[in-house]
Amino acid sequence: MTGRDWQVPVLTYHASTVGGPDYAGNDHVAFASDLATATRLGWRIVPLQWVVEQRLGLARRDLRRCLALSCDDGTVLDVRDVDYPGQGLQPSFLSLLEAEGGQPDRHLTCFVIASPEARARMDRDCLHGLDWMGEEWWAPALAGGRVGIGNHSWDHNHVVMHEAGPGGMPRGDFHVVDSDQRAGFEISQAADYLSARLGQGACPLFAYPYGHAPDFLVRDWFPRQGSALGLQAAFGTQGGAVRPDSDPWHLPRYVCGLHWSSPAQFEALLAGLA
Repeated sequence: MTGRDWQVPVLTYHASTVGGPDYAGNDHVAFASDLATATRLGWRIVPLQWVVEQRLGLARRDLRRCLALSCDDGTVLDVRDVDYPGQGLQPSFLSLLEAEGGQPDRHLTCFVIASPEARARMDRDCLHGLDWMGEEWWAPALAGGRVGIGNHSWDHNHVVMHEAGPGGMPRGDFHVVDSDQRAGFEISQAADYLSARLGQGACPLFAYPYGHAPDFLVRDWFPRQGSALGLQAAFGTQGGAVRPDSDPWHLPRYVCGLHWSSPAQFEALLAGLA
């Protein structure tokens, strides 16, 4: 399939979602189940970068019955098994992916938050203060070949950042990134930080925090500034598969827990795209 009829669903998970031992409340359980279901149903897991290259006309691959995987926020649970307080051992997304031997092209893109201060605050206030949002795992994971690192902004404009952002920018909403100043603070600053640690061009993909994709960024700022930052595409969370006519600065993703929350719903989602 190299014409205008391909479509690829991009699935999104959050490794910090560990609310119990069941599929609906634990993204590690869901991730393992979904990998097995996709393999059983004959879906091929491919790198998210392949999907972007196909959309931009940089590659012509057969992407029939293919899907791509991503996860947001960037915790060590993405790549390392951890003993989660009150919930026991949680296998990392990477461990589960590596175990799925029937998928030779399997790959996971982890969208990470760049700011060390924001990550430290989120680790303290939103997780368990166990230093799970460090960056020491980024380069080794990238070098391992099964993981890509993506840009998830400087500080997610997260509510833990109590101080107002540039120009009095309120926190807790990414729609307010509506000027060159604010975009530079949240996106350019993050791109520079990631490039300094992982190499120029190592993180060509962006994911909007909260799934919020302001028109200013989608229609104005990214088309003007994206390529200069080494960025090729940006992803939202609006649901739907990536297709030849998808906006490269607002590509869709499906989110576990939002667009499906059971094995049956996941199988139905794939059936609707087959």
